[in-house]
Amino acid sequence: MRPLTTILGTAAALVALGGAGMAQQSDGTWRADLAPLNAEAAGGEAGGTATLAVSGDTLTITVDATGMPPGIMHLQHFHGFTEGDDASRCPSPEADANGDGVIDLIETEALAGTTMVPFHDDPVSMAIVSDSYPVAADDGTYHYEQSVPLADLTAAFSEAFPGQELDFERRVVFLHGVAEDSQLPDTAQSLGDVPAHVTLPIACGELRKAES
Repeated sequence: MRPLTTILGTAAALVALGGAGMAQQSDGTWRADLAPLNAEAAGGEAGGTATLAVSGDTLTITVDATGMPPGIMHLQHFHGFTEGDDASRCPSPEADANGDGVIDLIETEALAGTTMVPFHDDPVSMAIVSDSYPVAADDGTYHYEQSVPLADLTAAFSEAFPGQELDFERRVVFLHGVAEDSQLPDTAQSLGDVPAHVTLPIACGELRKAES
């Protein structure tokens, strides 16, 4: 099997570059309750919570996942629109536009937008390509936590998506990935030559600011 850094090369090329500084998020906590997508393909109901907590110039990203296909690495990001101010939403069953029984990554774009910030060991890099996404344990769980300088992420986000702010309340969190031998339909779409089993969304949640 080719390493993830190879099979995701095409996806990395799809991240647009630009530039201009933008305002940082204010202090607060945003939470997404992750509900399952494509449960049959995933072999169970993936879910959990994702939390983005801002304190001063530090953003701490936490994901606690359950029901994940075990023993494999899972891409995870927040998604959003690169133009305008529409809020992203998690897809409903109607998002399966081609009726093949799965909601693939491309079919999420109309409601959720594109991949924005990766949740791996270096979110500020804005790099989709990485072998440092979390791997689910045998019981289908994982805990991810990473703190980054908010100013650095704000600058990197502005460069990647000119005219957009982090604006967490307009974003959704996706968890991705099923086993390589999953029986996905041939019509399941992905990015470039990245296999659909790597990018298939299996959980989604809309970020909302938590009550203080």
